[in-house]
Amino acid sequence: MPTDFWPRHELTRIRPIADLGTVHERYFAVTLRKWILSVVATFLAIVFLALGFWQIRRLQARQSQNAMLASRRYMPIAELDSLPRDTAAAHFRRVHVKGIYDHAQEIIYTLRGRNGSPGVNILTPVLRAGKDSAVLVNRGWVYSADGTTIDPKPWQESDTINGNGFVETFPTRGPFSPPNPARPRSFRRLDRSALAKVFPYPIADYYVVLTDSATSASAPPRVEPVSLDEGPHRAYAIQWFSFAAISIIGLGIFLRRT
Repeated sequence: MPTDFWPRHELTRIRPIADLGTVHERYFAVTLRKWILSVVATFLAIVFLALGFWQIRRLQARQSQNAMLASRRYMPIAELDSLPRDTAAAHFRRVHVKGIYDHAQEIIYTLRGRNGSPGVNILTPVLRAGKDSAVLVNRGWVYSADGTTIDPKPWQESDTINGNGFVETFPTRGPFSPPNPARPRSFRRLDRSALAKVFPYPIADYYVVLTDSATSASAPPRVEPVSLDEGPHRAYAIQWFSFAAISIIGLGIFLRRT
């Protein structure tokens, strides 16, 4: 229809009505996008902050444990019979061990790495005078290509032991897989209830990790005490807090530009 049919003032009034609908659509789309991104960025920031504080709590727990272990590491060496009955209170105490090795009853603690190499630990029961139960002693680490099998005979030391070590506790949280029937004296985890079934006598509620230097060529390298470092928790906490800051700062920049 020719435009001359419509008065000029009517034409100018029609155009803004059409433009107004487009403006509303754009405003709604931008507002919706802002809300969605704001919710997502805020949610991520909350998650990252929670993870950061979780790592802080783990760092504090690690520091508390290190302080406890360090205090016990420098306590005077105790005799086994003087240890508290609570194994948690005895954990990591330095002790003196004296008795006779029962090499015929040794067990293998499998999949024990050392400086990037696979291997096993040899645990030998020690029989003490006047005691009905034996104490397992972790004598050290031996290389094993598959991390599960060795010939323990070349690593046997003298029959007697008169040395020092520190107390370790058996794990209490499972699951504990049963030993391989082909290797009944090899254990992936030191489940005390399973260990008790393979010895002809009772065993103590803890075991001792020998720390004295090897006195013979047949002695395996000793297991080093646990490191008292703080682990990666501090770095992880900083990482999560950085992600939270990036989420909030990025949201602020987006809102200013739109």
